[in-house]
Amino acid sequence: MINFRRGRHHQHNKQMVLKVADTPEEAAKVIGRQVTWTSPAGKKLTGQVSGLHGRKGSVKAIFAEAGLPGQALGQKVVIG
Repeated sequence: MINFRRGRHHQHNKQMVLKVADTPEEAAKVIGRQVTWTSPAGKKLTGQVSGLHGRKGSVKAIFAEAGLPGQALGQKVVIG
């Protein structure tokens, strides 16, 4: 996970930016797939890849249940 999606004044904890590939064509193949992040306590939070973010192989993921904690930044997720 790279970062939360942000605006100028707000941070959206349910929306994450993920680096999945080096080109946007490869990143487009994971749109619509499910994303799972596992906390250190073993709780699994799931979301869905919703679209591309920029032109460098990043995608947006939206987690429906709850916002992700800050400790999720920099960790790996499972895309299935």
